Amino acid sequence: MHRYRTHTCGSLTEAQVGETVRLSGWCHRIRDHGGVLFIDLRDHYGLTQVVVDPDSPAFAPTEKVRAEWVVRFDGKVRLRPEGTENLDLATGKIEIYATELEVLGPAAELPLPVFGEQDYPEDIRLRYRFLDLRRERIHNNIMTRGRIIDSLRQRMKGQGFFEFQTPILTASSPEGARDFLVPSRIHPGKFYALPQAPQQYKQLIMMSGFDRYFQIAPCFRDEDPRADRLPGEFYQLDLEMSFVEQEDVFAAVQPVITGVFEEFAGGKPVTKDWPRIPYAEALRKYGSDKPDLRNPLVMQNVSEHFRGSGFKVFARMLEDPKNEVWAIPAPTGGSRAFCDRMNSWAQGEGQPGLGYIIFDEVPDPETFLPKTLEEIFAAARPGEHPGVIENYRNLVGRGPVANNIGRLQSVNLAMKLGLKKGDAAFFVAGDPAKFYKFAGLARTRVGEELKLVDHDRFELAWIVDFPFYEWNEDEKKIDFSHNPFSMPQGGLDALNGQEPLSIKAFQYDIACNGYEIASGGIRNHRPEAMVKAFELAGYDEQTVIDRFGGMYRAFQYGAPPHGGMAAGIDRIVMLLCGVTNLREISLFPMNQQALDLLMGAPSDVTAKQLRELHIRLNLPQK
Repeated sequence: MHRYRTHTCGSLTEAQVGETVRLSGWCHRIRDHGGVLFIDLRDHYGLTQVVVDPDSPAFAPTEKVRAEWVVRFDGKVRLRPEGTENLDLATGKIEIYATELEVLGPAAELPLPVFGEQDYPEDIRLRYRFLDLRRERIHNNIMTRGRIIDSLRQRMKGQGFFEFQTPILTASSPEGARDFLVPSRIHPGKFYALPQAPQQYKQLIMMSGFDRYFQIAPCFRDEDPRADRLPGEFYQLDLEMSFVEQEDVFAAVQPVITGVFEEFAGGKPVTKDWPRIPYAEALRKYGSDKPDLRNPLVMQNVSEHFRGSGFKVFARMLEDPKNEVWAIPAPTGGSRAFCDRMNSWAQGEGQPGLGYIIFDEVPDPETFLPKTLEEIFAAARPGEHPGVIENYRNLVGRGPVANNIGRLQSVNLAMKLGLKKGDAAFFVAGDPAKFYKFAGLARTRVGEELKLVDHDRFELAWIVDFPFYEWNEDEKKIDFSHNPFSMPQGGLDALNGQEPLSIKAFQYDIACNGYEIASGGIRNHRPEAMVKAFELAGYDEQTVIDRFGGMYRAFQYGAPPHGGMAAGIDRIVMLLCGVTNLREISLFPMNQQALDLLMGAPSDVTAKQLRELHIRLNLPQK
């Protein structure tokens, strides 16, 4: 018999009844039922119930055992008594009648329980992560993560991609976040950087004549942590392809991502035919470049209904041509209590409030100039079926906005937004560049509060046509908005002839349920176009050579058109596991202060180590 086990704790069934077996594992739960001890023994593979009665030689030592002790039991497999089966367990029809116990590893008093899913402070969970990882839910999440990565690998290889590994120690480059720097002992005063992404290397792989590259790439960015972004490091499915246009990348990537979501969605619907939403349209309709399409609400520009109206606050704003009024429809939201809650929420977000209209039906339409209404209806909806007109004939808007713009415009708004009795609409006004994010948050809030969001599905979409440049207000200059290595739409001609902020790029994201899960682009592979693109952002050719010399040289010697993208593995796993915090799907994450509480990192180093690296500390004053 094997020293520790003949079977795992998840493998025994009725087929082994009568056999003598040996199991090893953790004591998950211990129960004393009238002098008979029941131990749920747990290992990586499952649970098996062990029974120890007072006649067994194992009884006395088992009485001393506590939760999470690691033990070995020998015993005979038998059927559970009728009525005591646990059909939720693979081993739920059998139990082990124990005859021998060996303690392999006693456990001290636990700082957090492993049995059950009680919510414990994050710092305790991370300090004792090895205990936290024993808990069923997070243990299953980590295993799901591994299976998702295996599936991604198989699907990428099925699409003709080959897996490569790129260097971890590399040169610092401006990729949008702070680098983690590694001092060089051999070259005093110089530093390596951990890669924020394998961007330049994967493009150089294309320059080297390989055709389809991918890897499960570790990436390092010195960014502040968030619930959907781990501090320090993360993993991405990184890929690049030669001799491709944007459509070719979409055709290769979409089946991989769709297939993985379908495989691990647990039966939830997954978008098969992904919509393609231009960046500007995404901002206008959803207030986000990573819209949650499970939320059916679509915002609209309703400025024409307020221009010159009696609602002077909005009318005055609209005298500035860059200002607009956007409407957020709220089906079933037509109650004063809900509208007041939304107004209070907006004030909590630092806004003056949210204008709104509540749509009601009134008993006597004759008092509301039906002839004029007919004219308004006809103008608003040319050729509309009379039955639809009838739905709005008795509608009236209620609230300060409606009182000031009048019934006709209120009804017109209801028609434009597709709203009816019992619905409401909220309004945001000003410069869309400044308010679109708040409008998007309001859309999300309305959808969640009114329970309009279908949480049991995965809605995927391509976001396309990102602006190539953006205005940096702090430095009063043009900056790259997305990825400096992307191809501008129109190529060198656009860089030479178009107003820079009007140039769009061959850049694209994948959005899923309100998260950006992938980002990429077709690359700018012509050296003269690369230099011109950086020149418009304030970098001269020498700076390009100094910062990106390897790629710049490679472009001089026959560069193929190429493109690719990178998908965030952590976020994909988070979505498929149904959690909202990346720490729930990562083995040993840091906390919100970027501290590894288990290993004690970052830590002090010795004076000798600093001398070897030619480094002297200049710490901030406390």
